[in-house]
Amino acid sequence: MTATAAGMLIGASSDFLKRFSPFNRMEPHALDFLAERAVLAFHARGSEILTPEMGQPRHFHIVQRGKVQARQFGPATVTDYTTMTLGPGECFPIGAISAQRPSTNSYVAVEDSFIYQLPAEDFLKLMQMSSVFHLFCTQYIASLLNQSRQQLQTSFAQRAAEQQTMTTPLGELVKKEAIFVTPGTSIRAALEKMSEMRLGCMVIVDAEQRPVGILTQSDLLSRIVLPAIDLQRPVSEVMTRDPHRMPASASAYDAALEMATHGVRHLLVTDSDDRLKGVVSERDLFSLQRISLRQVRAGIEGAEDVEGLQRASRDIRQLALNLIAQGVGAEQLTQFISALNDALTRRIIDLAAARHDIHGIDYAWLAFGSEGRHEQTLSSDQDNGVIFVSPPDADREALRKRLLAFAKEVNENLAACGFPLCKGNIMASNPELCLTFEEWRGRFGDWIREPDPQALLNASIFFDYRVLCGNERLGDQLRTWLNNTARANTAFLRMMAVNALQVAPPLGRIRDFVLDDDGTIDLKKCGARLFVDVARILALRTGVASSSTVQRLRQAGAKMGMQAEEIAALIDGFHFIQLLRLRSQHLETEHDSPGDNRINPDELNELDRRILKEAFRQARKLQLRLKLDYQL
Repeated sequence: MTATAAGMLIGASSDFLKRFSPFNRMEPHALDFLAERAVLAFHARGSEILTPEMGQPRHFHIVQRGKVQARQFGPATVTDYTTMTLGPGECFPIGAISAQRPSTNSYVAVEDSFIYQLPAEDFLKLMQMSSVFHLFCTQYIASLLNQSRQQLQTSFAQRAAEQQTMTTPLGELVKKEAIFVTPGTSIRAALEKMSEMRLGCMVIVDAEQRPVGILTQSDLLSRIVLPAIDLQRPVSEVMTRDPHRMPASASAYDAALEMATHGVRHLLVTDSDDRLKGVVSERDLFSLQRISLRQVRAGIEGAEDVEGLQRASRDIRQLALNLIAQGVGAEQLTQFISALNDALTRRIIDLAAARHDIHGIDYAWLAFGSEGRHEQTLSSDQDNGVIFVSPPDADREALRKRLLAFAKEVNENLAACGFPLCKGNIMASNPELCLTFEEWRGRFGDWIREPDPQALLNASIFFDYRVLCGNERLGDQLRTWLNNTARANTAFLRMMAVNALQVAPPLGRIRDFVLDDDGTIDLKKCGARLFVDVARILALRTGVASSSTVQRLRQAGAKMGMQAEEIAALIDGFHFIQLLRLRSQHLETEHDSPGDNRINPDELNELDRRILKEAFRQARKLQLRLKLDYQL
């Protein structure tokens, strides 16, 4: 009878654990080991479960019922959160028990709670016994994110099953042995080989088989036929030098992004010694997808009117859905969207430029905000401007007038293609945002010298810029001046820090999340923006030129001596929030609908809820660092 009761308890424990990650993926014998040794303990509301004073933890805890609040012990540091609430399925203290040191947190039951206790020595045995559990403990956030991605792929299983994965390494896509010629080969011989082998391009390599050039079919007319070049001349005279290449370990979507960014149709695949391994074409890559990037790019490049570009814009959204279904991460996904939207915008600019009298004007089209950071989602509106040069003998206002007429058409056509007009009129057709280099410098200088609330809001938008089209040198010069000026003004940076701390991550002391009145959370305002704002300040302070939030965190974090694991966790948190935004925008709402950035946490699965909590905790860590740095 006793044995039966014990067996029932073990079975109940096992059933409970199987509801939560990572226990639901744990090897059966490891789960049995855990269920047999874990003992259920009761902790009354307000009682201490574990504190630093108790020394090295004797147990690993898993919440079965109730709520536990973790509170950081002693002075605040940048390595932990101040408080957090743990619910059923969550466990502690992973770091302390793994390192066999006292906990840095105190854990108090804030409700009457039942908690499983596993002896510390059994915890360490479990880590050795189960690779799943070991990975969970050592790569906490990354592990959760991978699980979430796998769940998402499962939910798209039928759609994804019709496609191969874009995560395939390029080396696996190379099916044929590399074919090449040397630079001294005659053009005739190279062309004969292309014809014989039925190749769309010929790679030219040096004596060590490292690529030095490429000749494609599209080069033949302009470089060989029309100039009537002597076919006995060496192929090196007509090849494109320094061709685009990627390592065999790169993925198909890395290659697709490279093609989308640079508008090329062939990529050379190289081994670890940079020797030619083969060639991957657009056809190879895009046969992996139902809607191909080639189709989208061809639609953009071949469009002669707004209607053609509208079709391309719809294809971009559909392509993004396919990539989500394949489990492509938020960073690559937003880069894809940005690269294709860049191509679309440049085509719109080209078409408008041909109809307006702006020939001879030295200008650059600037992208601000999320577009400036390469972080466009599927619901980004327009934020753009123009910087131009007014020669001393020119009529500056006349130049501006010509540019404004051109910019108005670009803004309207962008709106027709799904990029809503900015409600705040942050658009190039606004005379206040069509400025000379000196005028932009004066505008930025005013905001830095007198950082009132409006100036700080402007800085949060306009400081994240990049040149999308035109003279990039104008943007680079402005960036150098801006970084130097902002970096030298510590009062301005401090005010930006104060501003960045106005919104806290929506984590509750008792409940998991702090919700708005409608029961949702705005992932842009209360999630992604928290990372973006702090990353901008860190970049200005350390002189990082990139406008990308992730690159700012990586580069500025390294300069400030942050641990690589800490930076990676911050970036994982940011990416997960971005991925949730993309999923919500694409699957559940129409473009630019009011709920685009809102999610109801209760509608998330348990795994995603946990990761979202962890992502918000990372945002809180980042804010805490800022708070300490500026003594706020």
